[in-house]
Amino acid sequence: MKLHWLERIEEGLVGFILAAMTIVTFAQVVARYVFNYSFVWALELVTYLFAWLIFLGMAYGVRVSSHIGVDALVRRLGPRMTRIVGAAAAALCVVYSVILLYASWQYVAKIHSIGILAQDLPIEQWIPRTVLLLGFAILIVRFAQLFWNIASGRERGMHLADEAADALKLQRSIEDEPGARP
Repeated sequence: MKLHWLERIEEGLVGFILAAMTIVTFAQVVARYVFNYSFVWALELVTYLFAWLIFLGMAYGVRVSSHIGVDALVRRLGPRMTRIVGAAAAALCVVYSVILLYASWQYVAKIHSIGILAQDLPIEQWIPRTVLLLGFAILIVRFAQLFWNIASGRERGMHLADEAADALKLQRSIEDEPGARP
């Protein structure tokens, strides 16, 4: 169950947001320290962009298995039990994400009905907060994909980032480089 178009949109949005944050922040620093001028809206825009990055990034993290987790017990289970625990965890994550999507819908609808403007940008506050809806909707899709992959046997269980193994692998690759000190 691959959604290549969604992956491209995710990656494109994350890349665009990172670039936009960098450009706005750089322009603000140059304006402030070179021209003694400040863009009033820059901090608020970067704050909203950062929120978008976080809420889109959490689904991206599920897709590329970069979230950390405590899996010491799960690693000791057999293959069948690992699949059962992984499927249950993925199903619970879907349920939790659905609850958060529903709560986000209520929140954004309330902010929309109030009609409050952003402090420094000429937009209503509900507009940048729609990332809650988008982020949790994509997160539901990603956890549903994970559940399907575990339940259908394509994956053994939830894949979590293993920082210790990554650090050891990086250390070994550095030591194996030509000219590296022993």
